[in-house]
Amino acid sequence: MRRVFILKADGRQRPLGVPALEDKIVQRAAVEVLNAIYGTDFLGFSYGFRPGRNQHQALDALYTGLLTRKVNWVLDLDIKGFFDGLSHEWLVKFVEHRIADRRVVRLIQKWLRAGVLEDGKRMRMEDGTPQGGSASPLLANVYLHYVFDLWVQAWRQKRAHGDVIVVRFADDIVVGFRDKADADQFRAELTERMRKFNLELHPEKTRLLEFGPFAIQNRLRRGEGKPETFNFLGFTHICVKKRSNGMYTVQRQTMRKRLQAKLNEVKAELQRRMHEPIPELGKWLQAVVPGHIRYYGVPMNRPALFLFRFQVGRLWYRALSRRSQNGRVLWDRMRRLITRWLSLPTICHPYPLRRMGVIT
Repeated sequence: MRRVFILKADGRQRPLGVPALEDKIVQRAAVEVLNAIYGTDFLGFSYGFRPGRNQHQALDALYTGLLTRKVNWVLDLDIKGFFDGLSHEWLVKFVEHRIADRRVVRLIQKWLRAGVLEDGKRMRMEDGTPQGGSASPLLANVYLHYVFDLWVQAWRQKRAHGDVIVVRFADDIVVGFRDKADADQFRAELTERMRKFNLELHPEKTRLLEFGPFAIQNRLRRGEGKPETFNFLGFTHICVKKRSNGMYTVQRQTMRKRLQAKLNEVKAELQRRMHEPIPELGKWLQAVVPGHIRYYGVPMNRPALFLFRFQVGRLWYRALSRRSQNGRVLWDRMRRLITRWLSLPTICHPYPLRRMGVIT
């Protein structure tokens, strides 16, 4: 398996493993079979890399839980170097607990021991599973199913004194609590459990914040300002009051880092394709802008969508103005190009309470 690195939104590099064609075929076939087996085992609050489930279902479940359950505190969990820290020994034990066919288990062991090629040198991997292969997301789900999901399901039934909501998408986890005492106890016990299975909660990125229907008044009374926000699956979740009736709700906005990273990609590509005909650039942007809107087009996020379209139009204007020394493009012409090629933002997803009501 060849290792490559891609740039993350925060400037760091994410290692990816690129398997050979034969490995891709075998992994894809094995994953199809294993998904059918584990699909009945995985719990309802697990949404990542499962057939028939996606990010917006996880986002809707989180939104619905925050509004319909008694949640006053949110624990935003971050597992430090999750894919690099998986214990091969524990992972094989978890697979053997459900899969009796030794041939499948040996095949998974070979994938884990294969290592990666970096700069022409083969590097063995004692822990972790490389991101990029077809089997990696499933193996990660299996690992967290035993390490986290089953444990937290039992914990909230036996140890919690109030409501507890859980939403997990791969290694992105958000847990909501009614009582702060439950949240503190849960965090301490989860830290010990993670350590047992060779994992660690990131000390800086794992945060407990006051979030819920009483957070605004409580923090205002204590002189602590607005409630803190947290990020999940590309959206910043904000505790706000409705303008119409003053009731509590959750506003979801495009993360600033994600928005800026996407604009940087568009800027670099426009500079690379600066001298292509305008219709070709328009057709490319005609795919980029709606793609962004389809994911981030959730209720109450319309201002961020219009900002993205405006910034893309501004970057296109700057690229066209640098094509020659004859002068800048007139704004009248630029407006016509933007109107023709850049779609107006629309809300593509219904309110979560409406969609979850239809599902259930």
